[in-house]
Amino acid sequence: MAQRRSRSRSRSAFAALGATALVGAMTWGGSTAAWAVEPLEFADTVTVEAIMQRLGALQDIADAPGNGGNRAAGSPGYEASGQYVESVLAEAGYATSRQVFDVATQTIASQSVSIGGETLTPEQAIPMTYTPGTPSITFDAILPTVITGCTADDWAGTDATDRIAVVSRGVCSFTEKSLAAAAAGAPALIVYNSEPGPLNGTFGEVTDGTVPTFGIEADRGAALVASIGQAPVSISVALEQSVETVSTFNVIAETSTGNPDNVVMLGSHLDSVPEGPGINDNGSGSATLLEVAVQLAQQGELNNKVRFAWWGAEELGLVGSTHYVDDLAVNDPDELERIATYLNFDMVGSPNYIIGTYDADESSVPADVEIPEGSVETEDVFENYFASIGQPFVGTSFDGRSDYQAFIDNGIPASGLFTGADDVKTAEEVALFGGIAGETHDQNYHQAGDDLANINQEALGIMSRAIAFATASLANDTVLINGVAAPSPGTAVPVAPAPGDPASAAAPKPALAATGSSDAVALVGASSLALLIGVTMIGLRARRRYASTAPKS
Repeated sequence: MAQRRSRSRSRSAFAALGATALVGAMTWGGSTAAWAVEPLEFADTVTVEAIMQRLGALQDIADAPGNGGNRAAGSPGYEASGQYVESVLAEAGYATSRQVFDVATQTIASQSVSIGGETLTPEQAIPMTYTPGTPSITFDAILPTVITGCTADDWAGTDATDRIAVVSRGVCSFTEKSLAAAAAGAPALIVYNSEPGPLNGTFGEVTDGTVPTFGIEADRGAALVASIGQAPVSISVALEQSVETVSTFNVIAETSTGNPDNVVMLGSHLDSVPEGPGINDNGSGSATLLEVAVQLAQQGELNNKVRFAWWGAEELGLVGSTHYVDDLAVNDPDELERIATYLNFDMVGSPNYIIGTYDADESSVPADVEIPEGSVETEDVFENYFASIGQPFVGTSFDGRSDYQAFIDNGIPASGLFTGADDVKTAEEVALFGGIAGETHDQNYHQAGDDLANINQEALGIMSRAIAFATASLANDTVLINGVAAPSPGTAVPVAPAPGDPASAAAPKPALAATGSSDAVALVGASSLALLIGVTMIGLRARRRYASTAPKS
């Protein structure tokens, strides 16, 4: 899981709507909403107790002899994790498929970084995934003309030969920074964070022309930059490592019912880092997704098809999800177009938690990516639910640093939930969620301590109910996201034609509704109005039910 910024906000769901308007909106022309699954009732079926049992199974896999205490991509622990997910899905009635791909894995034998005579720990100076190694070298530090150091122009007039480059995170990828530093003559690169916490970055893949690159914390980087401006600062780096190619896989399953031309997709990465079992990162998302899938299989006919994915090699640079989307984009673009929206769940049980939604509308945190139309409306499904039960939440960066990146890069709307990683909890967040100010959201992030005891069951309960609610809501209707309305009551739900049937040619996907326009209102029938404001109408009932069922840590 990559790092993510968070800032608090409050939002009132449809506060201007009066009781009469709300009651009237639940019907359209005298018809009741065409819900195949009642969202709040479905949320009740996804329990913390069941999810914890599934997390216990993942912990047992990591602890098994020969698995090295982890479930990392390409490892025996990951294979066993995939088999576990597949067996649970098969028992629930799903047909699963594996999407196999190759990925490079990096094993670090030794590392050393010292700045101005101070030796940094491996947690303070973290090698970028897929960075090249180097024997021990020592040179003075140098800064680019533009501190982010992304291009040759940023290094214009600066000769970095036999100097170790120091740049800030931001604007471009770590790979671009490393290539630019190398082109300027630098034999190595230090990138300091632009936000609190360690910098654990990746190149995404092995890239020729890069130099050994390490990430350090923001405060240490700021102090380093100030020191360089006053006197020469010596930096020493060394990295002994090996890189090998291994085979790993994604696990994919989907419901047998629902409109195959309007697919709601949900995903969580199944792999851990090699340092630990990854029970919060990201067993929490994977186990919750698994329990949602099991319970959804018992709900009968759905309006929209729901597809589930357990991604491999996320920790190596979002490799599994990127492979999935890229494969569709090249080999089956029509199938990619059928995905109405993608929901991502990466860490939903952090011990010092926040309740975070990916901030697609940028109301709290500016995004560093182009946001596809429909993402704000997907985010609203979560936020309106939280508002309806009086649950505070914050916006977290919609920055493409998790498995939704490939989807938004290809124009697919996306959103998701997050309880925090290595950002430091603020006093403002403590006022909203409790916990400890000045401590990270997950003190065991990417460490051996990310085990079953690392899960905050209160956070898991809040998030799992929200995930189940959103799944049921979008299985009913996505009209506010992409203009595809649910069938009217009594209307048959389309069934996917058999392979080879002429009817299997995909119908064109309707254009996205113009958010907030009169055109969008015209599309809203009974079921879509229920999706839009139903969470507000059931607010009192939801609060009462939530108060009586919310788990305690």
